[in-house]
Amino acid sequence: MAESDEDRLRALEARIAAAKSKADPERDHMEEHYSQAQLAWRMVIELVAGLGIGFGIGYGLDWALGTTPWLMVVFVILGFIAGVRTMIRSAQEIQKAAEDRARTETHDGD
Repeated sequence: MAESDEDRLRALEARIAAAKSKADPERDHMEEHYSQAQLAWRMVIELVAGLGIGFGIGYGLDWALGTTPWLMVVFVILGFIAGVRTMIRSAQEIQKAAEDRARTETHDGD
């Protein structure tokens, strides 16, 4: 009788391990949602950082040279362009990572 209890216990442990290893679809969806939100915030921060740095440099030069507001306007525009370029680079990195992940998943399924 003790033998069958041990077998049943092992079978139960195996079932528990199998249940734990299964991916919870709702949890995966939530993790993907947070991942997408983090990527969106990253891009927003990159754009705002470009604008802020451009504003800071332009304002500082205007203050030092007395050319208010011309250099500030020029550097804010340059900061915006730099922020957009950084966002595009980030989007390309994310797209490449997604394509690599999809390619890996299709090769694993073969």
